[in-house]
Amino acid sequence: LHYPAHVPVTATAFQPAEQNGRADLFAAIRKGDVLVHHPYESFTTSVVAFLEQAARDPHVLAIKQTLYRTSGDSPIVQALIDAAERGKQVLALVEVKARFDEAANIVWARKLEKAGVHVVYGLVGLKTHCKLLHVIREEDGMLRSYSHIGTGNYNPKTSRLYEDFGLFTADEQVGRDLTRLFNELSGYAIEKKFKRLLVAPLHLRKGLLRLIDKERRNALEGKPAHIRIKVNSMVDEQIIDALYRASQAGVRVDVWVRGICSLKLGLDGVSDNITVRSILGRYLEHSRIFAFAGDGDPQVYIGSADMMHRNLDRRVEALVRVVAPGHIKELVDLFDLAMSDETSSWHLEPSGDWSRHSVGENGKPLVDLQERTMTQVQRRRRARAVR
Repeated sequence: LHYPAHVPVTATAFQPAEQNGRADLFAAIRKGDVLVHHPYESFTTSVVAFLEQAARDPHVLAIKQTLYRTSGDSPIVQALIDAAERGKQVLALVEVKARFDEAANIVWARKLEKAGVHVVYGLVGLKTHCKLLHVIREEDGMLRSYSHIGTGNYNPKTSRLYEDFGLFTADEQVGRDLTRLFNELSGYAIEKKFKRLLVAPLHLRKGLLRLIDKERRNALEGKPAHIRIKVNSMVDEQIIDALYRASQAGVRVDVWVRGICSLKLGLDGVSDNITVRSILGRYLEHSRIFAFAGDGDPQVYIGSADMMHRNLDRRVEALVRVVAPGHIKELVDLFDLAMSDETSSWHLEPSGDWSRHSVGENGKPLVDLQERTMTQVQRRRRARAVR
């Protein structure tokens, strides 16, 4: 009740051409990758609408999805059931050990099985935490892939409270990556090569360490170097040691973390170039972003993994590389706004304490990042309406 009402807007790319019309999400994704930012942009008119369109579309042959947590009356589950009943090949990878949701997950997993969905329960010893949706569609006698990789669960209820990103793409490289990954998860094969994905437990840690070290080497060679990481938790020793080495080489390291952070600031000659901020607000900051300057060729990833042993070693996690320049700018701009001294946030101090910075020297409130983001998204929508 503290905040004014906020209704998520439909992502610009997914707005129907005619008022009260229905958008063709496949056509929109074919035009180029679509990055959606929840809860500022609607989960219902993006992820749910995409899945429901896929379930109805006679040209769609197969739908594959990971389900970690979803609501009991989920339109996601209903769309998968509808697709199976229409004769499509549907695979749902259900994580029955999602903490606090075990009983609920088993109930709707059985419901899916009854409808003819091929339900699998992941790999022994590994939780499946990645957020993946893969649709195969027949177009002009060819098979085309449509993919969604997200940072948050396929849960319509929490999508209104949790801040997350999702990338929709028809890129064939991502499609091949997801085909391989679903083959692995459903027990058909063990895959080791991915092009646009970083996948745990085999590749993700190594991939991030390689990207961090590349920034370190760039700094030593006098090239611009910058690392930005947004996560829920930062406790993995190997990642932290790599960030210390990067800082020692002169790399600017910005970390935006919601929860626990084991980075130690104020270590002379070690963490001088590391800044850590946290933002607590109306929405739970839940997305994960990994951005590396790349000497003019930025390498930017979003996905499901936090920097913890469980995520990097004992879970199936996936990060996808974001390649569209506009999307890279959107992610980096959001990050830089969060790290700005003009933005209300909590600062990690060398003592290990967090200090709140919400008022400027002039006594006026600092920028509310979530409020500002909401305003910017609505402004984008109005600008398109005017065009």
